[in-house]
Order: sequence, then structure tokens, then C-alpha cells
Amino acid sequence: MPFQPVSAERRADAVVRQVEGLILRGVLRPGDRLPPERDLSERLGVSRPSLRAAVADLSARGLLTSRAGSGVYVADVLGSAFSPALVALFARQDDALLDYIAFRRDIEGLAAARAARQGSDTDLAVVGAVLRRMEGAHGRSDPKEQAALDAEFHMSIVEASHNVVMLHMMRSMMDLLREGVFFNRAAMFRQRTTGDALLDQHRAIHDALVARDAPRARAAVEGHMDFVHRCVTDQREADRHEATARLRLAQEEGR
Repeated sequence: MPFQPVSAERRADAVVRQVEGLILRGVLRPGDRLPPERDLSERLGVSRPSLRAAVADLSARGLLTSRAGSGVYVADVLGSAFSPALVALFARQDDALLDYIAFRRDIEGLAAARAARQGSDTDLAVVGAVLRRMEGAHGRSDPKEQAALDAEFHMSIVEASHNVVMLHMMRSMMDLLREGVFFNRAAMFRQRTTGDALLDQHRAIHDALVARDAPRARAAVEGHMDFVHRCVTDQREADRHEATARLRLAQEEGR
């Protein structure tokens, strides 16, 4: 776990600042469980009363939450990014999907360029590790696993950009995607040719990042999102055609 000893002065405040920073930078994520009190106090080099005071402060401000018999967890600090009413509105409006893809194209293109220029070798190693897991999932032909890793790959690039505002905004956007608010991403991975193309696009993004080529990284992300846009619009048109065909069949069978 990413904790370091703190100085003796105002130790509870120092613990608060360290945990705040880890949450802000995305190292600690919503739902992550903190180590047990004894273990965490030793890692931080503070007394257990100081640690309890820090946890109480962070909990009062909505950053941590305690679960009886389970432990202390990072709170879902992104829960208020989009209201339930707005999420429901997104789900009902076709235009929201296209706007969502366009937004991601712009923001993730910027993130990829920043990651290529400013991401550390360790940042890019994380991106590469996720890509290798994607390649393994592709071989197993598990659409749900592939869709989950797709979101993780894109978030690893945003994390490598080291812009905390972008990080938390995109994390909330990815949560909407994982929940299927906009469309069923797993359906895209069920088609072999589409899945192959998506994996090749992710490899191209990774290669541009490793080459530290910011313009190429941005272009690779933008090209990938353009491909997603085409896949989604083509699928929606196919669904409309199928619905019309079913109406015609029902009419014919009723004659």
C-alpha cells in the first residue's frame, strides 16, 4: 500500500494530508479498503489515537467511510458528479451517446498527449500491463472481461497524464460507461473482426506512448474513438432496421 512514515508534528493532520493526496491523485480509489488500524499506524509511523483522529476527520468530510465488521474504505467521492435524474436522461437520449463519445475523444486525446510527454516510465508500464491483460482476454473471447479491461486501459492513460481534475471527471464518465448507461460495450467485442480492430487500436495507442510521440498518441486515441463512433451508429441503424423487419414479418404472418 502507498503509505509513508510522517513527521512527529501534528501527526493526525499529516495523515489527513497524505490520505487526501492519495485520493486526489487517484492512487486510492473509491471502494479501496484501508489496512487494519494496527498495520496502518505502523506503516505511517503514528500512534493509533492519532490515526483514529485522522480517520474521523476524513470520515466527517466524506472521504472515508466505515463499514461495521469490515473496515474503513475510500468513499464514493464521485457519486455527485452526475445526478440520478441526469443519468436517466442520458440513457433515454440518443444524442447523449454521440456527445459522450465526442467528449471522450477530445479529453482522452489530450490525456494521451500529456501522458506521452509527462508520464513516467512506471506510468507507461502500467498501461502496458493492462494491454497485456487485454491481449489475454482477447484470446479467451470473453466480451465482458474485454469491455472491463477496455475501460481500465483508457483510465490508465488518464492517470498517466497526472491532471487530477481530468482524472476524477473521466473516472465518473467511465463509471457511466461500465454501468451501461450509454450502450452495451460487450456487444462490440462479440464480433471477432471488431474485437481484433479494437485491440490493434489499443496497441497503436500504447506504442505511441512508449515512443513518447505526443501527436501520434493523440491521433491514435482520436482514431480509436472515431471507430467506436462508427460501430455504435452502425449498430443502432442495424437495430432500427431489424425492428422494422420484425414489424413487417408480424404483419405478413397476420394476413
